[in-house]
Parts: sequence; structure tokens; C-alpha cells
Amino acid sequence: MPRELLARKQENHSAVGWGGGSMHCCRAARIQRGTMRLSVVTFLRPGTEPRDRPLGRIVDYARRIERRGFPGIWVTDSLGRGRPTLDPLVALGVLSAATERVELGTAVLQVSLRNPIELAHRVQSVQAVSGGRLRLGVGSGSTQADFDLLGANYGQRFRTLMSSLDIMGRAWRGEPVNGGTLSPWPGCEGGPPVLLGAWRNPRWITYAAKQCQGWIASGLYSSWEDLENGMRLYREAGGTNAVLANVVVDLSAQVEAGSLAERAKVSFVCLPDDARQRLKRLERIGFDEVLLVSPAGRLDELERVRDFL
Repeated sequence: MPRELLARKQENHSAVGWGGGSMHCCRAARIQRGTMRLSVVTFLRPGTEPRDRPLGRIVDYARRIERRGFPGIWVTDSLGRGRPTLDPLVALGVLSAATERVELGTAVLQVSLRNPIELAHRVQSVQAVSGGRLRLGVGSGSTQADFDLLGANYGQRFRTLMSSLDIMGRAWRGEPVNGGTLSPWPGCEGGPPVLLGAWRNPRWITYAAKQCQGWIASGLYSSWEDLENGMRLYREAGGTNAVLANVVVDLSAQVEAGSLAERAKVSFVCLPDDARQRLKRLERIGFDEVLLVSPAGRLDELERVRDFL
């Protein structure tokens, strides 16, 4: 790549603070505009079989997602909530080897829980091995149990997030941090596209528009009114990539007590005709991508929702 082009790219990274990808490594992660996209969230939890083999099960699910034409696979992040989970970046590293084309994302990675340099290195590693398919959804974290487990300061999580993202951005650009440098992997200078999770707070939605490569809202925590107000604010601030994560799908409309579907504020836990109307409403609001969740792993239901577009 000509040096003058690389210099312009690095200047752009500095303008947004961090993230955005660079060079050939990140071409696969560029977002195609047009019709609202529907991708899939997979929860990294044990199966129901007594001798569950998570590697084979997760890899098989990811390959089926790719074969059926979904553009992205996203994973969540939790570790102190009374249930076993897998590390999201480890899982995405595995999925990058098992797939070829789908984008790989976090929705969202709790940056405030981790050392920023160590995290920047792990993120860069996934970006490299995936051929630039990583889309890094980040957030401060919202569940105190995760912070308590690690002895992290829950009350300072927003300040920690901003500080950590600044450090990570400088590390990805090869700038000195703490008296040393994290040498960027060739082709991954500048880091992956960074999308900020913000459920309804105007400050963070505006920040996502001005400083990040995307905004992630939540079907679990954001109401329809939150989505409409947030989108208006995001677009007015210049945002161009709005993602709605964790939209639960169950076209039988069965809601069990204590289930994910019960606490979701925006979902497709409804009959097909209602799901079609809700999908159209999200399209009218202006989302570029919606991340679907099937708690039972039923891709056939997710395909039915996709056919409603």
C-alpha cells in the first residue's frame, strides 16, 4: 500500500479515537449498505447432553449459519452470573477457523473488566486470524456480579471504558503506551471497527455516532420508544451504522417464566404475522442490522423471520 494512503488511514483512526480497521486485513468487515441485514447471536453456554462437546456443537452451528447465508455471527460476554460461559474472544478465534465469509462480532464485550493492553492484544489476534472479519462491539458492562467476581470497580465502569478504549486505540496504532508498544500485526493497524453499546443514554449514543464505527442497541433492555428516540439522536449526530442486538425469536409465541423472552422489551416472540410487522417497524426506525437470537438454536425460525423482509 502506498505510504501516503496508509498515512491518511492512520489520520482517520486518530480522528475517531480508535478502531475502524485498516489495510487489507479489514476489508471483509466493511458493511454493505442497503436492505436491513439479519445476523445471528449465539450464546456460549453448555448443551443439554451429559457429555456435551462444545467445540463440535458451536462449530457446527456456525457453519450452518454461514451456509444459510446469514452475514454475521455474534457472541455475548458474561462471567459472574451463576452459569458457565466461554470467553467470547476465544470462541471467535475458533469460529474464524471454522468459517470463511461471515463477519464475527461481540455484542458486547465488557471492556471495563479487562486490562486494556492485554485485551487489545487478544482483539488484534482475532482480527488477524479471522482475516479482518471482526466487528468489536464494546460496552462498560451493566451487571455488577461480573465486576464483583473480578474485584473491578463497578461505579467507575464508564470512566474505565473511555480510558481503556483510548489506550487500546493507541496500542493498535503502534503508539507508545506505558513506556512500550504493542507492535500491530501486519495488516491490522488501527484495530477493528468498534461499535459502542448504549441502551438509551443520549451521551453515549452521541458518542457512538461521533467516535465509533457503530451503535449497538439492545432488544433486551431498549423499549420501542428508546429505539426510536435513540435512532433520531444517532442519525442527527452523524451516525451511519445502527445495530439492534439480542432480539429473541420464537414464532410459537410461547413465553416461559424466567426465560430470556419474558424480559425482552423488543422481540419476535409472537406469531408470524406480528413478527413481520415488528420487523418492518425496525426497518422503518432505520436499523442497518438486527442480531437475532434463537434460545433453542432453531435456524429455521430465524430464516422465516429473514423471509419477512
